[in-house]
Amino acid sequence: MYALNLFNVKDGEEYAEYARRAEEPVRKYGGKVIAMGKLDSYPEGDIAPRQVMMLVEWQSKKGIYQYVNDPELEDLHPHRELGVDDFVWHLFEKIEDLRPVLK
Repeated sequence: MYALNLFNVKDGEEYAEYARRAEEPVRKYGGKVIAMGKLDSYPEGDIAPRQVMMLVEWQSKKGIYQYVNDPELEDLHPHRELGVDDFVWHLFEKIEDLRPVLK
């Protein structure tokens, strides 16, 4: 499972606190950041551009929701909410090639 996150940074200190503290719990629930990027350009598309792209590989959808709903992390997620704007979060199943999508 992949989680694609697109967002604008609203408060760099708040988001830095979230990112620093989230690394270990994300791993605990089977997640691994596999790509991050800063917007370079936006030549085409139907979605408003965002400053940051992050792609997280997860072992399962269950792990994602365990991370999001862990009561021990209740004080963590507000740092993300205060640190970003225009947050987009899409989950994608892993596929070996495009044939299942093209059917």
